[in-house]
Amino acid sequence: MEKQELEKLLREVAAGRCPVDRALGALRHWPGEMLGCAHLDHQRRLRTGTPEVVYGEGKSAEQIGLIMEKLLETGEMALATRVDEEKAAAVRSILPGLIYHQQARMLTTGLPAIDPARCRGKILVISAGTSDEPVAEEAAVTAACLAQPVERLYDVGVAGIHRLLGRRHLLDEAAVLIVVAGMEGALPSVVGGLVDKPLIAVPTSVGYGTCFGGIAALLGMLNSCAPGVTVVNIDNGFGAACAAGTINRRT
Repeated sequence: MEKQELEKLLREVAAGRCPVDRALGALRHWPGEMLGCAHLDHQRRLRTGTPEVVYGEGKSAEQIGLIMEKLLETGEMALATRVDEEKAAAVRSILPGLIYHQQARMLTTGLPAIDPARCRGKILVISAGTSDEPVAEEAAVTAACLAQPVERLYDVGVAGIHRLLGRRHLLDEAAVLIVVAGMEGALPSVVGGLVDKPLIAVPTSVGYGTCFGGIAALLGMLNSCAPGVTVVNIDNGFGAACAAGTINRRT
């Protein structure tokens, strides 16, 4: 339940327009609800600004479907990450209204409307190469689910830096940047030297043997000579989007 919804409910009770028993019914699972496979945190959006999200890897389709169904019952947005196509199809047979974002490997309800007054500006998601796009899409879809305006700039890595410089206006227009790169992870340092905005770097596990599953990119980003670059975990587009949404959200 969002802060605005809770405030509205309390005001209606105070004004006598909503009976107490109806309000109690609306809050019956608040702040948490124990299921057989999970303990849902219905207060998370109110407490942190980010709703409860289902991490789909390692969960069965039945478990994901049950959790998302309960989230929908409370009026929450339902979002699941790291869901493969086969599992997504099974979940959608239970909840046909869900949308599957294939490249991002995410299941969501419809994207919420964006209120520009509640955002500082756009979040720009940049990827170095096409192979990095699944992680970049996880970031972009997550940010959109958090009601943030998102723009994408893909396949502009340092091997052809003119591709990035040719779209310099997008960097200047963004309020927050998420930069996704594998291999040696150089792109966030380049972008960090061009902008005066918050920049969140996401190393990916893309690369040949000595990339060590993304550790080379992670270490490169952590050692960036561009000051102020913030780095999240390998392949963690979701976490980067949550951080970017918190920065971009007007309180």
